[in-house]
Amino acid sequence: MNRGPVIRKILVYAVYVLLIASFQVTFPRVISFGGQVADLMLVFTVLAGYLFGFKDGAVIGIAMGILRDYYSSPSITGIDGKPVVTCAIGLLVLFLAGTVGASFFTVKMKRNVLFAFAAVAFITLCYKIAGHLAIFLWHRIALGTTYNLTFGAIILHSILPQLLLNMIASVPIILLLKFAGPYRKGVNTALIDEEKGGEQLWLTI
Repeated sequence: MNRGPVIRKILVYAVYVLLIASFQVTFPRVISFGGQVADLMLVFTVLAGYLFGFKDGAVIGIAMGILRDYYSSPSITGIDGKPVVTCAIGLLVLFLAGTVGASFFTVKMKRNVLFAFAAVAFITLCYKIAGHLAIFLWHRIALGTTYNLTFGAIILHSILPQLLLNMIASVPIILLLKFAGPYRKGVNTALIDEEKGGEQLWLTI
């Protein structure tokens, strides 16, 4: 058995995961706009899943999620009014991002590179909406307070800038994965027979 491709995949993914996670937490404002920063960890995870399949998306999501929780786990206001650091939110979010990205109409679109932007946009939108909804419910139910952002502010100052930044960040990451990624010629050969029933995906049409 030729272990060269496996070793290449592990090494390339390890380097990219560490570099992207370190860059995002060390220089978060390098790619920023409207008070938002490009979520490189999310974008990389989605694209790895979309381009190379469910297993890659799941593993990268777990790895990125662990680093996200370690370096920048989000905090919330506790019931006693003191900030509380959350646990495993990044792991859950990025695991879902990788697996849903791997299943985003990949059979119908045949993992078309241009449609990868749609996958990033869709998951970014779901992530932002779910985050704001979770915070809103926490304030209303647990804390008995009101959420201090209006609907317009959420759209204009949170969701739209994040979508724009993640779309921009997708360009170099796609190029890296396709031309200097974990697979030769940017293709995971294990997915060639996908349409013949090799990999069961959730969102095929």
